[in-house]
Amino acid sequence: MPHVEFVKLERPEKARVLCELAEEFHLLGHRVLVVVEDDNKGVTLDEFMWTWKKSSFVPHVYDNGTVECLDEPVVIAIREENANGAGVLIAGRPCSMEFARQFQVVIDFAEVYDEALREASRTRFRAYRETGFAPVMR
Repeated sequence: MPHVEFVKLERPEKARVLCELAEEFHLLGHRVLVVVEDDNKGVTLDEFMWTWKKSSFVPHVYDNGTVECLDEPVVIAIREENANGAGVLIAGRPCSMEFARQFQVVIDFAEVYDEALREASRTRFRAYRETGFAPVMR
């Protein structure tokens, strides 16, 4: 059963946190899959990950369906496909419980800066728990 952690976001700065988490897990030697909502967010995060911090280098690729991702340490994707055999899922958008089961670590977000997002986060937290996961706040 995967270890599920929720990261509390008090401001709408998910892109920066996605980069920080991808870097953290990459430096620990893990393969990472970051799932985002759509192509626009995927392309934007891909570009941002190259420039977000001058002292950082996170080798990654945006899986737009035309690139080979098998050997990439960090993959950004919109589909629920684990193209690089990642052990860590960073859910930049809600993912299915069936998909989350494939990973050793799942990172989700408690977006408390917006009431609708906060409630959606609570609903996902409960869904993880009801599915047998033991989510914790990070």
